[in-house]
Amino acid sequence: MANINAPKGLVPLRHLDGAPFNGQYTPFLLPSSDANACFIGDLVKWGGSAGTAGQVVAGMNVEGMATLATFAASTTVSAGTSIAGVARGFLVDPTSLVTKHRLASTNRVALVVTDPSVTYEIQEDATAPFAAVDVGLNAQINTGVGSATTGVSGSLLMNAGKATTSTLPARILGLVPRVDNAFNTLGAGTDPAKFEVLLNATGNSVGGAGIAGT
Repeated sequence: MANINAPKGLVPLRHLDGAPFNGQYTPFLLPSSDANACFIGDLVKWGGSAGTAGQVVAGMNVEGMATLATFAASTTVSAGTSIAGVARGFLVDPTSLVTKHRLASTNRVALVVTDPSVTYEIQEDATAPFAAVDVGLNAQINTGVGSATTGVSGSLLMNAGKATTSTLPARILGLVPRVDNAFNTLGAGTDPAKFEVLLNATGNSVGGAGIAGT
């Protein structure tokens, strides 16, 4: 069976100890000063500020809530980028109930997976297929273009730039084991596989450096 070409960004799978993903999320504020859209499955980075006194977003008091920042569409998230986690949903926008993603330059509360022990499924890009020998390497992620219809991310795991470099954002743990997924043997541009990855440099480790305000 051929692999299905359907990127969904980063989808939580499990914890490193083997336990299933527990569905826990942390709310963060995506402030209107952030000019990029955000989709379900997108990487987010630290914003370095917090909600202001008396600020309410979608009925939630966000005073003191940490802010996050987004990546522009089709951005290569490369070595050294400090990642906060993965956006997996948003509080309902009462002014637009059908909007599944966060619109650019709007205040929205994002529900984010921040646990550094969570692994994710992500589809490889179409430039060149990963092979079994690449398992264990680190790789870059391209944010792609999310869908305003489904609200789902278009982020992809990049073959270009794969290396042992510790500061690359994603560690390749292996293929996601299921019947509709296998290493791509058909070449670039076709039959993309899904991989299980662990995020590097999330900034959530104990004793990590603080985040400077912006």
